[in-house]
Amino acid sequence: MAVKIRLARHGKKGYAFYHIVAADSRAPRDGKFIEKLGTYNPNTNPATIDLDFEKALDWLQKGAQPTDTCRAILSYKGVMYKKHLLGGVAKGAFSESDAEAKFNKWMNEKESKIESKRGKLMADAKTAEKNRLVAETKVKEERAAAIAEKKAAAEAAAREAAEVAAAEAAAQEGEAPAEGEASAEA
Repeated sequence: MAVKIRLARHGKKGYAFYHIVAADSRAPRDGKFIEKLGTYNPNTNPATIDLDFEKALDWLQKGAQPTDTCRAILSYKGVMYKKHLLGGVAKGAFSESDAEAKFNKWMNEKESKIESKRGKLMADAKTAEKNRLVAETKVKEERAAAIAEKKAAAEAAAREAAEVAAAEAAAQEGEAPAEGEASAEA
């Protein structure tokens, strides 16, 4: 039986989530599998990978063939490198303790690289949020200034109209007594 390490799709439409499984190569993509090795969520940045390292290594040593994507995932998590080092130990190229030391050194470097990427992404997100808030505040201030201008213009127009009305009323009052006097004299 040809065993493959591959992804089984889960999740909803447009938001894929995968299980990493060891399955018979003839089985359907989301069908029967032999063993679940972990999960892979490509929707996060960086992608979230939860993998049972020992099970995956065991299946690789038994001869399971990973698909291209699973090979990349296993390589990212260090399973392929560990298999490579164990092959060197089996051939007598170096001891198992040397292999462990090399693997631990590689793993520490990889973890620091991942953490720096996460930190950079979080810092970028914070600066983007700050920039968004500054832009939003600027827009609010511009709107408030425009509204204040409109109100000031409306108040000035109302005052001017009131002054004109008062002047007209005063002029009317001045004319009305004059007319009244003129009619009284006649």
